Amino acid sequence: MAEARLYTQYKEEILPKLEEEFKYENRMAIPKLSKIVINVGVGEAINDKKILDTVVDNVAKITGQQPVTTKAKKSISNFKLREGMPIGCKVTLRKRIMFEFLDRLINLALPRTRDFRGVPDKSFDGRGNYTMGIKEHTIFPEIDTDKVNTVHGLDVTFVTTAETDEEAYALLKHFGMPFKQRN
Repeated sequence: MAEARLYTQYKEEILPKLEEEFKYENRMAIPKLSKIVINVGVGEAINDKKILDTVVDNVAKITGQQPVTTKAKKSISNFKLREGMPIGCKVTLRKRIMFEFLDRLINLALPRTRDFRGVPDKSFDGRGNYTMGIKEHTIFPEIDTDKVNTVHGLDVTFVTTAETDEEAYALLKHFGMPFKQRN
């Protein structure tokens, strides 16, 4: 099976750029993308179980991998929520599937977003991980917009081996992540 296009680009172009930019002495210290986690919380699943099934199917189409349903950790009476009720789903992408998803996200999905001006660069966690929210799942080409009943969002977390946010920012920028222009 062939390597993902972005992984080949990472090995041939991005590694030397990062090595030169941050003056790494050890090649193993250069940051890399270790996994991408996609999480969807479905609050409406409390009342209608079919919505969660639809969301799971959508996430499976988008990522190419079957998601795991997440359950409520504790009961909250105001929301009619009981401990153990299914309220969302998540999927962890690694290796080839991760790079193919990143490629589709950057080059196909994000440019299809309405009034897109770039993703914010403020969502780093201090340890080199970046989380972004996507408001509509319909920006992905795998989703048939004619068959969509409800629109849901996604949380996408990029987990890197970078020590600092600057290194993670540079890594994602070299991959082609369209960050908003810094002033």
